[in-house]
Amino acid sequence: MLVNGKWNANWHPVQASDAKGGFVRQISGFRNWVTPDGKPGITGTGGFNAEPDRYHLYVALICPWASRTLIARKLKGLESVISVSVVEPWILDQGWHFGDYPGADRDELNGAEWLHQLYTQADANYTGRATVPVLWDKKLRTIVNNESADIVRMLNSGFGALASSDIDLYPAVLSNEIDTLNDEIYQKLNNGVYRAGFATSQVSYQEACEDVFSMLNSLEQRFSDEREFLIGGQLTETDIRLFVTLIRFDAAYHGLFKCNLRQLRAYPLLNAYVKRMLTIPVIRETVNIDHIKQGYYSIKALNPNGIVPAGPDMSDYGY
Repeated sequence: MLVNGKWNANWHPVQASDAKGGFVRQISGFRNWVTPDGKPGITGTGGFNAEPDRYHLYVALICPWASRTLIARKLKGLESVISVSVVEPWILDQGWHFGDYPGADRDELNGAEWLHQLYTQADANYTGRATVPVLWDKKLRTIVNNESADIVRMLNSGFGALASSDIDLYPAVLSNEIDTLNDEIYQKLNNGVYRAGFATSQVSYQEACEDVFSMLNSLEQRFSDEREFLIGGQLTETDIRLFVTLIRFDAAYHGLFKCNLRQLRAYPLLNAYVKRMLTIPVIRETVNIDHIKQGYYSIKALNPNGIVPAGPDMSDYGY
């Protein structure tokens, strides 16, 4: 992580722990919003007007949080408005690296070798993790926001007429239900797999693992009425938030993160849901199983020898 703008090496995935040894995720440090008129959003300051070719996304294809933003960008038709750079999949001693691994990019925009260099460009005294996604302002040469939930919402509504109106990922009529289910899925599943994988005590691991599988059981039951999507019969941001975890479950979380009571394939309705989401071309385009496996299994604290397993067989998903 960065401490007062200086890189502190020997990267470790456990950002903080609670009294029981449970994994505690870092709070995102940049929380400004792009808005159609440049006025401040829910948090942060103003001045970030929606303009074509002003903003850039830095992402990792391994990362579910970053992949949320890639999906939203494509669904809202913002590919020509917001450019993208992809870091290499491995989490190295200095964090995320730009380079030539297939599917990754060099940072042609700012010339950074490491993602953390962008954080210190935005704030010379920054303290914290250099995480993806990063929404970058090319005009002001700074980070707008590094919280994926915020970025998905601003991609949905912050770019006004520059974005497609064909889909609304956060319709007002469904907002309360979306917020409630988002919170439950985040705590028990999206972050639950990390709480299990990075637990530093048996009791914290056990609690996290129970949360993960109770949430999977609940979601399996939710689809028993033959619904296509989670809420309101339409694709919403909640589907994006769930999908990015489920597509990584068997490839990474089941093995490396010890969420091994059952594979996703043991849930026929959830398994069918993932396949259904993958029939949407712009969603499938954001999934790179090689990056996912290379990235997660590069975490030395969990896999010191760096051996990437041959499985699982993902051919039934088309990979």
